[in-house]
Amino acid sequence: MQPQPAPAEALFPDTLLVEAAWEVCNQVGGIYTVIRSKVPAAVQGWEDRYCLLGPYFAAQAQGEFEPFSETELAQLTDPFAEAVRRMRTQGYDVQHGIWLVTGRPRVVLINPFQAYGQLGDIKAGLWANHGIPVPDNDDLLHQVVAFGALAKVFLQHLAAATAENPAGPNRLLAHFHEWMTGVAIPDLRREQTPVQLVFTTHATLLGRYLAMNDANFYDHLMFVDWLAEARHFNIEAAVTMERAAAHGAQVFTTVSELTVRECIYLLDRIPDAVLPNGLNIERFVAMHEFQNLHQQYKAKIHDFVMSHFFQSYSFDLDKTLYLFTSGRYEYHNKGFDLTLEALARLNHRLQQSGLEGQVVMFFITKRPYTSINPQ
Repeated sequence: MQPQPAPAEALFPDTLLVEAAWEVCNQVGGIYTVIRSKVPAAVQGWEDRYCLLGPYFAAQAQGEFEPFSETELAQLTDPFAEAVRRMRTQGYDVQHGIWLVTGRPRVVLINPFQAYGQLGDIKAGLWANHGIPVPDNDDLLHQVVAFGALAKVFLQHLAAATAENPAGPNRLLAHFHEWMTGVAIPDLRREQTPVQLVFTTHATLLGRYLAMNDANFYDHLMFVDWLAEARHFNIEAAVTMERAAAHGAQVFTTVSELTVRECIYLLDRIPDAVLPNGLNIERFVAMHEFQNLHQQYKAKIHDFVMSHFFQSYSFDLDKTLYLFTSGRYEYHNKGFDLTLEALARLNHRLQQSGLEGQVVMFFITKRPYTSINPQ
């Protein structure tokens, strides 16, 4: 029998963990699913020493974030709550509460727009201290650098509150996902904030752009001039932030051997560890329960397919195979083009073979919308 790994409580009883991601209570792309799926295990291992950190966008957080009331916040005695109270005393708009997902983790959300009045100073500091250029006409970059400055303030307050709490953990670990939160790392290192920094890239930003434009991207990696290509795609600021985060963190990780190659050639640092993305599989243990749910949801899919197709033509649903793919709407990167070509070939072979049955393919991806088209 394989020995069970020691729980985080046994390994790090003196440490608080803050996990920062742009998609905490803010569904944008795949990182949202990565973070949500690991929360139950993180909460189980770290218990009340674990907290997530992200930007506060009221419309996005409305359905999945439950803030603590003033009374509840006042009653909390841990460093997370103390850091939030100190920021509020200084006039910052910072929210503290529960993310309404499995595991119900503690969350701190900070409104990036409140720092827009200091954008000039923030951008000047990034350029003078780290060589990071931030243009004037990109609101997403403004949100990112504003949040980075505010995340630094929070972690500095948290470090101070941790040091002043002799009865509890006295060390602080901050894990940043992707460049959009990693922009806080260079200043945290420069100002020698007493926090250990981990940075994870799930796919380098420049790699995404290159892969969309070069079918043999990985074969050409070693010849890429990162700065020239970043300027070519007009993403120099974001790529420079990502490189600064990778070099500023004490520990740098990525998620696959392929992205290791990207990191070596595009970020100029070899990752310290490969940490594969994984879903929480414990919920699939009770197979009989999920067999029942499978039948219920398949019936709903049948209803949808009938309403969508049967006005034009009908077919036997019991001889229908349902396939699904999902991801951010990146037509080439996510393989939608390859999938459509494979489906066309499958369709041709099914017609040639004379086999009975249909295949219905669902592409599930987020795109701008206005309303239902009544036509």
